[in-house]
Amino acid sequence: MGISGFEPSFLIGVDAIRQAHGSRLAMLAGRRLTGFALVRFAEDGDWFADCPVVLDFDGIQVEVCHWKFDELSIGWDTIDTAATITGWESVELTPQWSHSDARLEPFVGRVLREVTLEWRPAGHDLAAGTVALEFVFAGDRLRIVNGLDENRIEVGAAHPDHVRHRLGR
Repeated sequence: MGISGFEPSFLIGVDAIRQAHGSRLAMLAGRRLTGFALVRFAEDGDWFADCPVVLDFDGIQVEVCHWKFDELSIGWDTIDTAATITGWESVELTPQWSHSDARLEPFVGRVLREVTLEWRPAGHDLAAGTVALEFVFAGDRLRIVNGLDENRIEVGAAHPDHVRHRLGR
């Protein structure tokens, strides 16, 4: 993708995500969301949802990227959102980091209460078994979910088929 520092390590399932990242995600509670970054195309401003969503919590950067139908990579402080995205010279679109998004902007400056993992139990539909990260703030929730081979951002109450797995310290 040409993103400086991005070396995804994709995991599958709640247990694998909890084991690899659960304690670090839980330790974000009490920190303020101070910024975020998404990749958008310069030509039309469209979000390129295949690229990671980067959230900054008081200097701790969490990099979330869904891939395929059930894989999730969570990175920590590796992506340089000030660096130019390279390797797209033969494509007609120019990806660049953006710090503007109507869904994310209302959360900037707010203190994170907790992080939960959401997983749709097997047997419901094609999304069965996908893992989402839910960031809980006072009065509202932000989720980065698997949009079936890309990231999707959701705000508000989760679909009732999701099961929350609270991450404790």
